[in-house]
Amino acid sequence: MNIAKVLVCGGVALGLAQLLMAEPPPSSTAQNSATNQVAMVKVRFVDEKGQPGPLVETPKVVKTDAEWRKQLTAEQYQIARDKGTERAFCGAFFDNHKPGIYECVCCGLPLFTSEAKFDSGTGWPSFFRPVAPENVSTQEDNSYGMHRVEILCTRCGGHLGHVFEDGPRPTGLRYCMNSASLVFKDNKNLKDATQK
Repeated sequence: MNIAKVLVCGGVALGLAQLLMAEPPPSSTAQNSATNQVAMVKVRFVDEKGQPGPLVETPKVVKTDAEWRKQLTAEQYQIARDKGTERAFCGAFFDNHKPGIYECVCCGLPLFTSEAKFDSGTGWPSFFRPVAPENVSTQEDNSYGMHRVEILCTRCGGHLGHVFEDGPRPTGLRYCMNSASLVFKDNKNLKDATQK
């Protein structure tokens, strides 16, 4: 990855949701060539009120680089597939206060709701918890001489951002996400966290 693709702010590189239980069919799925079995992941979709449903198995979404480039804008690809970071205070959702659900830009998996969003002052959309812990995956990120925890979409492996331990109650976590990795769906059944 090109170092120019990551914005370093204050010595720390900061990174950066399905309204119905029905799941959209992924266009491509991972398949084990030795056994001819489709790779599956366990996630939760949300109902019309934004509440997580039961744990379900769904095919992992895997596409070629060319397919991702065709589906995503250049910025979305650079961030979600190439692990980049958008500039602070420039993303579409850092200051979004509408009620709704934030989904993965790559596969549409519900990731966060407006009810868990808070103003972290960092310039990136920040949440204190995902819509369901199964919907996000973590991995160590030791790039650029820093130790961080990267957040990925469980269904497609898209890079979302990083999680830090300086968030508000009740979790004490700050999921610092990239707007370009997310799609926002209005949902009037939910509240903005600032309305509480």
